[in-house]
Amino acid sequence: MTPMEKAGWTPLPHSDEDLERSKSVPDTPQTRAETYRLAWNDPDFMTRRELRAVRLQLELLKPEMILAERGIRSTVILFGGARLPEPGGEAWAAKNETQKKNLEANSKYYEEARKFARLCSLQSATSYYREYVVVTGGGPGVMEAGNRGADDVGAPSIGLNIVLPHEQAPNAYVTPELCFNFHYFAIRKMHFVMRAKAVAVFPGGFGTMDEFFETLTLIQTGRMERVPVILFGKAFWQRAIDLDFLAEQGTISPGDQDIIDFVDTAEEAWDIIRRFYKF
Repeated sequence: MTPMEKAGWTPLPHSDEDLERSKSVPDTPQTRAETYRLAWNDPDFMTRRELRAVRLQLELLKPEMILAERGIRSTVILFGGARLPEPGGEAWAAKNETQKKNLEANSKYYEEARKFARLCSLQSATSYYREYVVVTGGGPGVMEAGNRGADDVGAPSIGLNIVLPHEQAPNAYVTPELCFNFHYFAIRKMHFVMRAKAVAVFPGGFGTMDEFFETLTLIQTGRMERVPVILFGKAFWQRAIDLDFLAEQGTISPGDQDIIDFVDTAEEAWDIIRRFYKF
């Protein structure tokens, strides 16, 4: 199917047709000028600060359109540390022996994330991969484990990558045609939660905390429907955060802690989701 057939007939030329036509003009000083470029095919123009609003819209639209065309209606988010190695793997992010020991001990969560993603993906297969599709941040660690678990059972999975100052590439298990890249953290976060039927959070650092607390805030304030929010590793999270203390201090309401469930295994987490959605 041609782009014209997909978009519907029109007597006017489509933009992709004019783009090809614009490449066939004679090479002259005028046609080489930046001002002659089609506006939307001009990287220098599209990256101007005044075009920020347009770029925000494009980053929202591109993944949304592709996921909709694919028929993906719901997802399960896996948040977690990029630094966690797989069991037996090198703790490449460790800066000292203590960190090395703890990262290696926490590698068990890589395996649990992989198992959990397999369970989600087996359920997803029953809807022809339209529901409960695994989505991660597309990077290493827990993110890799999530995409890898889906790949283990032949299921597609989504990766929402972000451009960072240091080198960051998608992990090898993200489905290539569902591998996205973002400039704006805010739009990336929107895409995480827009289809989320469940949120699984594994041990991690600032990025994981940011994503976790933003999800909690959306649910607490009623800006997002209640969905299972599951923290893997009760011992880790009880030291990392103390929601009971916040309730005692009055900075959150009594019962706000109940938005969260704590588990240690993939099977426990999947059972929470099954009970919540009654299937």
